Amino acid sequence: MTTTTLAALVPLLPFLGAVAGLALGRTAPGFVRPLAILPTLTATVLAVVVAVRQGGGRAIDAVTQLTPTGSVPIDLALHLDGFAVLVAVLVGLVATCVQLYSTAYLRNDARYPSYAALVSLFTSAMLLVVYSGDLMVLLVGWEVMGICSYFLVGHYWETPEARAASLKAFLVTKLGDVPFLIGLFALAADTGSFRITKILAAVTNGGLDHPTLIALLLLAGVAGKSAQFPLHTWLPDAMAGPTPVSALIHAATMVAAGIYFVARLLPVFAASGAALTVLAVMAAVTMVGSGLAALAQDDIKRVLAYSTIGQLGYMSGALAVGDRGAAVFHLISHGAFKAVLFLAAGVVIHAAGTNSLAAMSRTGGLARRIPDAYWTMTVALLALAAIPPFAGFFSKEAVLVAAEHTAVGDRAVAPAAAGWTVLIAALAAAVLTAAYATRLWLLAFRGRGAELPDHGRQPVAMTAVLWILAVPTIAFGLTSGVIGDWFDGHALNPSLTTAVLATGVTLVGGLVTYGAWRHTTALAARTPIGAVAAHPGAEPALVEAEAMTSHTAAYGTIAAAADPADPADPGRLLLGPLHRHAVTGFHLDALYTALFVRPVQQAARLVRFLDRTVVDTYVNGSGAVTRLLGTAVRRAQTGNVQTYLGALLAGSLVLAIAAVVFANVNAGS
Repeated sequence: MTTTTLAALVPLLPFLGAVAGLALGRTAPGFVRPLAILPTLTATVLAVVVAVRQGGGRAIDAVTQLTPTGSVPIDLALHLDGFAVLVAVLVGLVATCVQLYSTAYLRNDARYPSYAALVSLFTSAMLLVVYSGDLMVLLVGWEVMGICSYFLVGHYWETPEARAASLKAFLVTKLGDVPFLIGLFALAADTGSFRITKILAAVTNGGLDHPTLIALLLLAGVAGKSAQFPLHTWLPDAMAGPTPVSALIHAATMVAAGIYFVARLLPVFAASGAALTVLAVMAAVTMVGSGLAALAQDDIKRVLAYSTIGQLGYMSGALAVGDRGAAVFHLISHGAFKAVLFLAAGVVIHAAGTNSLAAMSRTGGLARRIPDAYWTMTVALLALAAIPPFAGFFSKEAVLVAAEHTAVGDRAVAPAAAGWTVLIAALAAAVLTAAYATRLWLLAFRGRGAELPDHGRQPVAMTAVLWILAVPTIAFGLTSGVIGDWFDGHALNPSLTTAVLATGVTLVGGLVTYGAWRHTTALAARTPIGAVAAHPGAEPALVEAEAMTSHTAAYGTIAAAADPADPADPGRLLLGPLHRHAVTGFHLDALYTALFVRPVQQAARLVRFLDRTVVDTYVNGSGAVTRLLGTAVRRAQTGNVQTYLGALLAGSLVLAIAAVVFANVNAGS
């Protein structure tokens, strides 16, 4: 087969698996798991073959006109460059691991067939975004992912948290998609095409008339999809979905789509210095704000969610300084270790029976009971904190080097102010990342207290994928010197200055957090937190659902309130009075509720009042008059012939008298 044929099969196979899984889910449930795993696994193998054939060389393009539109055509196009083929391998690998993990995690879930089909459809949509060479076809995958996330985040729809989170994720991302769609049409109007290659050629030739407007409109959609400030608030709440879904969304789909889109169209954004400056400020606020929020969270998955927001901020920062190679390098590296973190967190929640770090810190023996999750999560946290020689160190260094070059004027793609903004924020975020990664590890695995009932050995399907994903977490960064051809030929090696500086501040963040933990850990026994609700022997998905249901009641007030405080939390000690603001995400949800939600609700109530009280009054009044007239006429219809004849004679007599009177009046005049 040709490379383009293989590439076309990559997104098609998971789609066919999703359709077949939905069709056979009830009639032949034994086929559901093979249909979930095999098409995605085959697509991953084909993606690897495509990547090898592409080899980091010249981009491979194939196009067929999808439909004539009368103006700007829409093409079914493939654009396979180094970025696309590597990101597709990441998507396929993570999706396959998620499907394998889910077979054990939701082994007795009645809704597993629809869940597995939605995961396959989610994967297919992301692969379509990655390989597409036409923006309208890309938009199809973009929107399908939004629909899939709505259903998957709301998988535990019996819980109010899941229902609210799925709706919030859908609405916030759609809020960004409206200007995004306008931006796509404006871009096509200026360049005369939806084809990515033609758009980039037009930009190179100066064919973009409104670069700043278009870039800012597109950035709105990117901020929503990739959870960047100020449209990031949906992502922490989306942790109400199953843990494998969280891994898929955070590591390889959905949030990665926005970063990948900007990387694909970076010359469009680079045509406007103002747009790059806005992107740099957005990235800086996202990096620092999410780091502070992560340091204050009690739910282990919410810590990882804010971590994802911050790491996406690093990628946005790399794009803001005009280096898409560094951005995509960190996207792939982050995808590997963040998948490990979320899938390992699922094992931790199952073994501990809770998602609360406060509760885990008061129990012992967790690391010994789940050695696979313990060691792989340790490795992934080291990669997250950018400790050498793990993958996160090399990819984060690539971002810092790009920011440094822009700041000192060695690269003129973006304003120097954007470079300094990203560089300073990235170093500050490195301290915070080390702090919350250290806090998570200490509270989860170094707790002191009675051991919980043992749930037994974790299923092989859940632990094996952790080691599979740990391989790129450890080794991918070491390839930075030889994979430059896949990243525009740019060197991705770290520089001595940024490496020493970043590693130094990272160690400071980790050591300070360790010191704070040593100071506070003795107080844990004095402030017992509520009992763990989940019971031994339950399947992982049930444990997670119970943990989410009981978390707010058992730990929410202690995790969020300033008084009474939990003195055993090092994050509370480090943040001080800032903690009560950071734990709520700096009250952005409350701000949006006051500025947008409540006014819209009040307007809706006004419309309802006008509709029911004013409009309905006229409608109901006309109906009442009609009913009264009908009642009067109905009473005259007695069915008695004598009555009808009497009425006819009386009417005739009245008409005759009226005619005589009328004639006399006319004669007298």
